[in-house]
Amino acid sequence: MNNHFTVTINDDNGVRQFNIHQIVKQAILYAALFLGFIALVAVGTILYLNSTVDAIEIKRKNMQDAYTILKEKNTALDESIKSTQLALIDKKRELVEVSDSLSEIETLIGLAPVADMSLQERVSVTKLNSQHMATLMQFIPSGSPIEYKGVTSKFGYRIHPTLNTRELHRGIDMRAKMNTPVYATADGIVEWAGMHKRSGFGNLVILQHNYGFRGYFGHLNKIVIKSGEFVKKGDLIAYTGNSGMSSGPHLHYEIRFIQRAVNPYEFVKWSVKNYKDIFEKEKKIPWQSLITATAHIKVPNPTQTLPSSQLALQ
Repeated sequence: MNNHFTVTINDDNGVRQFNIHQIVKQAILYAALFLGFIALVAVGTILYLNSTVDAIEIKRKNMQDAYTILKEKNTALDESIKSTQLALIDKKRELVEVSDSLSEIETLIGLAPVADMSLQERVSVTKLNSQHMATLMQFIPSGSPIEYKGVTSKFGYRIHPTLNTRELHRGIDMRAKMNTPVYATADGIVEWAGMHKRSGFGNLVILQHNYGFRGYFGHLNKIVIKSGEFVKKGDLIAYTGNSGMSSGPHLHYEIRFIQRAVNPYEFVKWSVKNYKDIFEKEKKIPWQSLITATAHIKVPNPTQTLPSSQLALQ
């Protein structure tokens, strides 16, 4: 059996032959196959590693993008939290201011503070009391019927300026130029609107208000309402003048409760700011029973301020 082969090498030195045994030949063949396999494995591994590296790079880039987006979201969230915290601080400050203002209103309308009462509950109670207060001040004369320039003659006994006799002055004489607008100081019905010679008030308007109150406006120059009409607080009713027994242009203003004269000056300066004062200063009126009787009444759109303004308080 021929188990060897001959290798012939032809070069410049001649022809040389080498005999190689068949086992060696097989070893070389196997070595070549092994090296070929190793090469194929290496190429496959390199290709696999390259694809893996590409996939890893794609994942890394995606993670980097996700991290960047998350970082931006965190930054935006931090800014939102800071903004919310600042807004909460502002709201807390506003609530403190509201609570302080509410405390002033509660004190003003005579509500005793309750420690465990929520702000919403306090607002509700204050709203109810404020509505009642607005109701009383809508139906009972309050505020100045003209732009307040002072009082020339007070309520009480005096020497009559034209008769020169001592008598009870049932109202106040309010300083005013001719044709100063006169406004209703409460809702009511016009009981009288015209010349009233017997009283000496000249052109006179009498407004009949709720709960037994009447308002008298004397020495007028021009009256713009008629008897039987309904008027709202703040409506224009007349212009001041010098009619009747008068020594000069002014407004004679009276308030009567069940035909008894009360000091109108206390009603002229009566407002939300000094709401409780009149209860102490005007004793002729049974305020407690009046407040109880009107507790359930609510005025939808109360008159906030007379056109003449509350200058009596200044």
